[in-house]
Amino acid sequence: MQNILFDFISKYITLTEDEKNALLSLDLFHSVKKGTTLLAEGQKSQKSYFVLKGCIRVYYIIDGEEKTTAFYTELDALTPHCVLNKTPSEYFIACVEDSILLISNSDMEEEINSKFPKFEIMCRRLSEELLAKQQIDFDEFKTSSPEQRYLNMLEKRPDLIQRVPQHQLASYLGIKPQSLSRLRARILAKKN
Repeated sequence: MQNILFDFISKYITLTEDEKNALLSLDLFHSVKKGTTLLAEGQKSQKSYFVLKGCIRVYYIIDGEEKTTAFYTELDALTPHCVLNKTPSEYFIACVEDSILLISNSDMEEEINSKFPKFEIMCRRLSEELLAKQQIDFDEFKTSSPEQRYLNMLEKRPDLIQRVPQHQLASYLGIKPQSLSRLRARILAKKN
């Protein structure tokens, strides 16, 4: 797993052996079981997550119904808003699959950044990329029909179809599970 991490980091910065060892000494790697809630609504946290293997999702509970807003899979990073705002979380984060996550906290990140300033450069670049990606995803969601959203997902994240339960996928697309079934049937009929 550490090779996956170091390969990812190498896209942004070059690490010395000392820097690699410093990262490994932090005990960042965690195996987490499917169904585990990493963060609950109302909970405060200092933890950030990086998915090495598996899938986690972000969801709200509104009027007793789960509303999925994001899925994070291999090589995706997530720092919950509550970490940055130092407020209780407004949403849940849970594992959709058995996952291997890097879990860090603000203190660890400060310590590494002060010892090795290049990590701060990498984090800034990664944050910029994530912000741009989220803006594009948000714009696409707001300006597209449910069918276009589904087709976009098939194109950009086809793995989610096999990995995520249908009711969570439907929620992510902003529709009911029955609508997703009809939408799939309509798309299949168009192909035939």
